[in-house]
Amino acid sequence: MKVLLVDDSGTMRTIQRRCLNKLGIEDIQEAEDGVQALEKYEASEFDVVLSDWNMPNMDGLTLLKEIRTRNKDIPVIMITTEAERARVVTAIQAGVSDYLVKPFTPDQLKEKLVKWVSVTV
Repeated sequence: MKVLLVDDSGTMRTIQRRCLNKLGIEDIQEAEDGVQALEKYEASEFDVVLSDWNMPNMDGLTLLKEIRTRNKDIPVIMITTEAERARVVTAIQAGVSDYLVKPFTPDQLKEKLVKWVSVTV
């Protein structure tokens, strides 16, 4: 499984990478913002995108919309502190596959990946 991990916090990327590694997922590319993520997305193929919402340059919602103009099928899971109902609805309307609120457990991340990616982790 190939994962695009997008978060402006290096600490959060490290935490998420460790969770993914514990699930046996090693093929991970990281991006610090939506602009960097979109460049990586266009240069390679991914099985899933894990994205934060609040980032500089291009936020996660804009990234989601950009990805959806290119691929309606790739799972995009928003991993964010944004838990307000209106924000969740906005993400759903934009085409997010699933939503995970920080802080999360490795088991919660595993549950989302098993649900959206046709790989058993």
